[in-house]
Amino acid sequence: MVTDAKKSAKWYEEKLGFATEGSGHWITVWPKGSNARFHLCEGKLEPGNTGISLYCESVKKTAAALEKKGVKFATPATKKEWGTFAMIADPDGNTIWLSEGGP
Repeated sequence: MVTDAKKSAKWYEEKLGFATEGSGHWITVWPKGSNARFHLCEGKLEPGNTGISLYCESVKKTAAALEKKGVKFATPATKKEWGTFAMIADPDGNTIWLSEGGP
């Protein structure tokens, strides 16, 4: 859920390098090369953990590159016994995991 789908789509495009498509109610964003898309639905916000995880080779390197673009993190790059992760905070308070490796 987002407050302004067009504004959110621009953030995902500029900050995360996502592709965007649509207008009006149906605006989607997705990591380039992915078949999965996020629908940026305007409505009552329910900020917090989305349960969505984006995988990358190095969380620390990816987080550093995103921080240079002004991306805020709810949780900075953190190493635990089960793996390394960080949590991106979008402008509406939704959090998206960055995880090392793959599912």
